[in-house]
Amino acid sequence: MTAPAPAAPAASALPFLPFALPEIGDEEIAEVIDTLKSGWVTTGPKARRFEQDFAAFLDEPGIEAIAVNSATAGLHLALEALGIGPGDEVITTTHTFTATAEVVRYLGADVRLVDIDPATLNIDPAAIEAAITPRTKAIIPVHFAGLAVDMDAVLAIARRHGLKVVEDAAHALPTTHSGRLVGTLGSDITVFSFYANKTITTGEGGMAVTRDPALAARMKVMRLHGINRDAFDRFTAKVPSWYYEIVAPGFKYNLTDIAAAMGIHQLKRAQGFQQKRAQLAALYDELLADLPLILPPRPAAGEVHSWHLYVLRLTDDAPIGRDALIEALYAAGIGCSVHYIPLHLHPYWRERYDLQAADYPHSQHAYERMLSVPLYTRMTEDDVRRVAAALRQALTG
Repeated sequence: MTAPAPAAPAASALPFLPFALPEIGDEEIAEVIDTLKSGWVTTGPKARRFEQDFAAFLDEPGIEAIAVNSATAGLHLALEALGIGPGDEVITTTHTFTATAEVVRYLGADVRLVDIDPATLNIDPAAIEAAITPRTKAIIPVHFAGLAVDMDAVLAIARRHGLKVVEDAAHALPTTHSGRLVGTLGSDITVFSFYANKTITTGEGGMAVTRDPALAARMKVMRLHGINRDAFDRFTAKVPSWYYEIVAPGFKYNLTDIAAAMGIHQLKRAQGFQQKRAQLAALYDELLADLPLILPPRPAAGEVHSWHLYVLRLTDDAPIGRDALIEALYAAGIGCSVHYIPLHLHPYWRERYDLQAADYPHSQHAYERMLSVPLYTRMTEDDVRRVAAALRQALTG
């Protein structure tokens, strides 16, 4: 048994430990400066290079990467390219951030929310199959916290029912499933996030990837106002190249070169970042093993968990509740969060679809007992020990 950690220090003894911080290195800073000096700061050569690098990182023939200004934008573009619209339904998990579902409503389609597997906190494939109706057109599985969904089961369901699959991989770089990187599986489109607290960051940004050239072409057109030509090509041409056509009512979803400049070098560090996160997660596991907590599920042998989040759940016999535990951590100078308040509890989703918590027992039970503690690459092992000591103090006195 692991020896008990020392008591948590008083909050005044140490600086506040935030929930998340990005790790930005000299290479990212130099690339951004180079971009600013180049005179090309919107979508241009750096964004194109980032797309090419990302496709090469996935190392799968035929994959094309489309850089966007957020994962939300990428999900919207993905569903639009797949033809989702009024009268259609899209199935996703209630246990996610609202962006996963709101993009369905952008297109006038309806959302069917389903429950999670209580062990993995990922969408339950059996619940997906039970929710399919004649209106169902697509499934959006979410790789919660960086642990892969059972994509074999999801893709089998999609094939049986003729459904499209868009993976919400906002948490899942570089997660693997069946030995393959998320982004190279059998779904139609996969969307990653590079928000400030994600496993790599461009500040704001995302990437949609697909093997289907027609889907890639549609997303490229729609990410910049429905223009049928790349603005970078038009503005850098050595011959008159001013003419373009609007072929669809598109959006403004392009990623800037300033952001892409960061992404180029963050991507090079993605595997190292994952290894550091995994080491810190393993130390948490060791230090918290004897506390009244359900620790995060581990990946299957040989698989990679991105460890975007380290999500704890209080056991039913824990001496204090989740909210009191969060207050104790903040009193000890430690930031934390909750991932997520399930969609069925939010007024918009609850009222639009007349949702009841009783219909999502696993998500509801997890939500009432869960909190996410700091896990990021700028943390030290001493930081992890500090969080563990604060948890121990709050849970054992």
